[in-house]
Amino acid sequence: MNSLPPTALDSTHWVLTIVCNDRPGIVHALSGAIVTAGGNITESQQFSSVDTDNFFMRLQVESTATRAEFEAALLPVVAHYDMRWHLDVVGRPLRTLVLVSKAAHCLNDMLFRERAGQLPVHVPLVLSNHDELAGLAEFYGVPFERMPIGNAADKAAFEARIVDEVEKHDIELVVLARYMQILSPELCEFLAGRAINIHHSFLPGFKGANPYRQAHARGVKIIGATAHFVTSDLDEGPIIEQNIVRVDHTHSPAELMAIGQDEESRTLTQAVKWFAENRVLLDGHRTIIFK
Repeated sequence: MNSLPPTALDSTHWVLTIVCNDRPGIVHALSGAIVTAGGNITESQQFSSVDTDNFFMRLQVESTATRAEFEAALLPVVAHYDMRWHLDVVGRPLRTLVLVSKAAHCLNDMLFRERAGQLPVHVPLVLSNHDELAGLAEFYGVPFERMPIGNAADKAAFEARIVDEVEKHDIELVVLARYMQILSPELCEFLAGRAINIHHSFLPGFKGANPYRQAHARGVKIIGATAHFVTSDLDEGPIIEQNIVRVDHTHSPAELMAIGQDEESRTLTQAVKWFAENRVLLDGHRTIIFK
């Protein structure tokens, strides 16, 4: 097979991620496999975790090889180093199910950036327990479905609908865009590593009703947002992205909410973008982000 760098006209731009136990020779072996596949490395990032003794790598490769040919070149290396690996096409839109309740800011930001070509996702459905955001989804041409939740049976039916949609459309990511329901442990397990949530962050922290009013009453100086993987431990999954902004006594509760919502939108969209670009790898209870 031709090992010369591929031309722009006949090549595919691949993204390859690998995780394995850290051992000598990994980079050399992968480079050799890529040459065998006629590949040219256009981006390379790696990290060795001293905490878990794991090695992480993300490569972007232009190659004239087909997927089957590329995988055939990689398989001996993958087997030798017992790698967890994923091969994809750079920029391919990730099939993404979005869950919402009443707040519009995160959904609006995601759908706008999808339409603008700034976020590599494809959203086949927005699923909600309220109908307030039906018009917003319609504006962006995305199907919207409402299933009210009033009791345990309704919640079970809603979660069964999520599972059905994930399997029907081969969903790769579920985004909780201010979806104000706690997922069951069973659903969290089903979606492990492929569901992202967003929540506000205050110093000090406030829970319950009207957190921004509580923050105003306490004279909060920092407002932030955290995007993380969903686990059965509420809001304690591996963190993907966090942002903060300073505020002061001049901000009203409404202004604090507007600032916080901007941070939530920005943080969630960034986390989804990194995930869709195969830049997020799990290392136990924390994440490795190749920016």
